[in-house]
Order: sequence, then structure tokens, then C-alpha cells
Amino acid sequence: MKEKRFQLLILSPRKRTRGINMMRSSYSEEDVTLLLKDITGLVQPQPTQERERLIQAGKHYCEMLPVEYVPSGRYMEVYREALRNYAASTAQAVAALAGRILEKKGEDVVLVSLARAGLPIGILLKRYLRIRYGIEVKHYGISIIKGRGIDKNAMAYLLDRYAPKRLQFVDGWIGKGAILNELRKELEGYEGVSPDLAVLADPANVTDLCGTHGDILIPSSCLNSTVSGLVSRTFLRNDIIGEGDFHGAVYYGELADADLSYEFIHAIEKEFGAGFRVPEEKTAAGFGVDEVREIAGKFGIGDINLVKPGIGETTRVLLRRVPWKVLVDEKHAKDASLAHILRLAEEKNVPVECYPLRHYRACGIIKRMAEA
Repeated sequence: MKEKRFQLLILSPRKRTRGINMMRSSYSEEDVTLLLKDITGLVQPQPTQERERLIQAGKHYCEMLPVEYVPSGRYMEVYREALRNYAASTAQAVAALAGRILEKKGEDVVLVSLARAGLPIGILLKRYLRIRYGIEVKHYGISIIKGRGIDKNAMAYLLDRYAPKRLQFVDGWIGKGAILNELRKELEGYEGVSPDLAVLADPANVTDLCGTHGDILIPSSCLNSTVSGLVSRTFLRNDIIGEGDFHGAVYYGELADADLSYEFIHAIEKEFGAGFRVPEEKTAAGFGVDEVREIAGKFGIGDINLVKPGIGETTRVLLRRVPWKVLVDEKHAKDASLAHILRLAEEKNVPVECYPLRHYRACGIIKRMAEA
């Protein structure tokens, strides 16, 4: 089903941005308004190995974009199986999270998804609130970048229009909690704006505003732009993003034939049955970041940023970083929720090791390029 692809932004008179003011995506404007600058054609994507070397040499990841590609046919078979098997549990987590957001924020909540992993989750929440409760809520997508902060022009746009207490930030999942920490730090300067981050899965035990504390498979984590409106990761570099601009993103129109953004949304939406609750998966005591530090010590890794725990983060390592190895929890080594990770690891010749994980089912470790 094809949906309308353009979202025209009428920008705040106080914070009018220069240049392009239309962010393209394959999402309908009824589902989300993207507060992003369209920089399509302005940035040359870089191969994974080159990006990884530059990142580890000190260049910030937000100043580069990866090459996006269509996964192999065999991997897509695994993705479709994951979508069939885990649509219901994802829908249950959406339902649980929507209820918690409604209880906390009330019916006039404004959803603010963190691009890009938060975008499909925000759309699902918006649709669930309409279907289950008959509530129409506004939904925006904005950028926050670890180490560079939140998009202040996007925040000005939102606060020109809505009371601070109405804003609710949304993301897909939490690995260690780095983006949550970034959000909390950034929002100290915005009186009345809650730093709580709503996510479907929080195995790190750092937020109560989640669908589950279990490390569940969210099928959208298996793909890149082709399940996220054909939008890139967000970009921030001062030769392209001006002082008055929103953070940037690229629209991958050339991947339109492979776009599964609404296939994912519709598959989860079909599971929006009445009255279900997500089964709560309890994780180990303590916080996930403590386990990450233990893993780093075990494998002699000096930088915990190279350790990416959880199903979603492990998938990201395999899709767009240079992996050293993948750890899978020995209790879940044959679990269907890890099938796509095992497939990607096989295709990329990445070793997989069973390891007694407590908070997570999988953990990706990035290769130190000085040793590559």
C-alpha cells in the first residue's frame, strides 16, 4: 500500500530555517511530521570500514553517512519470519507502553520520536491510541545525537506550539542507556519538559516507561531505512547544517522498491487486539551498563562504546559497523529471536560465542580498527 510521501513544514517565524524546508520520507504526513532538513544529494556516503576507522580516530559519526543497501534474499526471508513470529509481542509492548504514556501524560500528549529508530514506534503508538482509545495525538520526529545533543531548532519549533509538559519523547529500545543520558542532560535547559524516554524494550533497567524490560525482538530493528520511511540516520556538520537549520537526513528514494516501512506498521497494527497485556520479562538485578563493563573487562576492551548490548544494538553493529564478535546468551542460543543476528553474522563471517548474559539475549562487540 503506497502512502503519501511528502511533509511540508511551515517553520516557526522565530526560528525559520534556511535552505530546504521539506523532508521527504515514505511515511504519510498524517502519521508523522519530520523536523529534519533534507540533505539528499549533499553528502557522499562512506563505506563501513572507512567510517569505522574515522569514528575510532575521533571523527564524530554524525558527520558521515553509511552506504545503505538492500539485504540479501536469505536475510530478508529471516526478517519476514521474524515479522510473522514477533508482530504480536511487539504489538503487546506497544499497547502496554501506550497505556503508560496515557496515564502519565493524558490525552493531550505530543509524541516526539527520536529519528530514526523511534519513528516507526511513534507511528504505532499514535495509531494504537486512535484505535484503542479514540484519541488523535500529534507526532513529530526530531534528532538527538550522542555527544552533540538535541536539535535546538526542532525544540524551539515544538515549544512555540505546545506546552512543555505535553512533550513525550519516544525511541525503539534501550541498550546501555546512552541516548537516555544524553536526553536527560540536554533537557535540563528546558523547564517543564520531561526527560523520560518511552521505549518498547528496556533490558537495561533504566526507565519505567517501557513496554517490557525483556530483551525482545522488535522486527524494525532488523533493517535500516527500508523500515524507517527511507530516511537516513541524522546528520550534523556545519558546512551543510546552518545555525538556523534542523539537523539533516537523506531520503533514499532509490530504495523505494524495497521499502517495507508500511508493511511493518500494518503487520503490527493487525495484532492490536483488545485487552491483551505484554508478559513482563524480568531481567537481572542492577543496570545493564554494569554488565557491559563486565563484558568489556572480560574481553580486554578499554572503551565500553565498542560494546553494544541487546538484540537491537547487536543488529545495528552487524548492519552498519565493523563487528569483532557477537555474544549470545547461552540460554537463548537457539531462540528464533536471534535468527536474523545469526544470519547476518554468517554472511559477514563474524564469530558467534555463547556467553552467560543476564540482562540481554545478545551483545555485539565492535572491532578495534587499530588491530584490524
